[in-house]
Amino acid sequence: MTAPDREPLLAVVLGPTASGKTALALALARRFGGEIVNCDSVAMYRDFEIGTAKPTRAERAEIPHHLLDCVDPMAEVSAGEYARRARQTVREIESRKHLPIVSGGTGLYLRALLEGLFSGPQRSEELRDKLRARAEKRGPGYLHRILRRLDTSAAERIHANDIPKTIRAIEVCLGSRRPMTEMWQEGREGLQGFRILRLGLHPEREVLYDRINGRAAKMFEEGLNQEGLIAETKRLLEKYGEQARPLGSLGYKQAMQFLRGEMDRKSALAAAQQAHRNYAKRQMTWFRREPEVHWLAGVGDEAGVQAEALAVIEREI
Repeated sequence: MTAPDREPLLAVVLGPTASGKTALALALARRFGGEIVNCDSVAMYRDFEIGTAKPTRAERAEIPHHLLDCVDPMAEVSAGEYARRARQTVREIESRKHLPIVSGGTGLYLRALLEGLFSGPQRSEELRDKLRARAEKRGPGYLHRILRRLDTSAAERIHANDIPKTIRAIEVCLGSRRPMTEMWQEGREGLQGFRILRLGLHPEREVLYDRINGRAAKMFEEGLNQEGLIAETKRLLEKYGEQARPLGSLGYKQAMQFLRGEMDRKSALAAAQQAHRNYAKRQMTWFRREPEVHWLAGVGDEAGVQAEALAVIEREI
């Protein structure tokens, strides 16, 4: 896949939710003999299918996929653990002389893979329990205000409702007695041995929002021979209980609210659509900070976008 005097190529397909990353990654894999490495945190969990919008069974049978369905729903996968697994995987793919294609929308996981993570203080379960208790009592905004006093830059990058990331950032600041942002800039070891080509999907906002709304609506649909998101959530809740980590993710969270009687089906769908649109905005804010991205003006299942991406990789190879 590369000239003998050049480092092997690693292709990265990034972009907001519902922008067609899977379709583009599949097109690249078919053309260049690639294997796809998942970079979506929720898609790593087993049994969670509808709400994660994973590649279909047929697509997974056609093209090798990695880091899908590989984590127990009760377990937690940190960005560091993801980076360790993903780096090993892309090296194994390259050893087979195939093109590794990393595809997904979890920005922190992608950054950990490509740029590495800082060596922060160890977890303190005692501190975390105290912070969770305060969040339950006073709301997530309370923790975010603490973080803003400790590290303004980190607070700007982390959404106020993202309690796990907010807690970790506070933990790092208190444990190291330094802002987490400063530590991010030191001591990170990036991925070595690859030329990294980032392909970013950047559809028009109205187009993206229509796709997000339509995909969420399809997830909530149910028929005689079709299980929808609510039925899947109920089945997974019965199997794993409320402590299953993916049940707090977008889509599943709103289905859980319906099952608890906190909102009707129509309201749950509308809330899921709004949550995914908000997430897409945060993803684009994050990905705009990625270096040297070749931006593609459209969605990944458009013929013109795929042709442009194929041409870019052709030149690099």
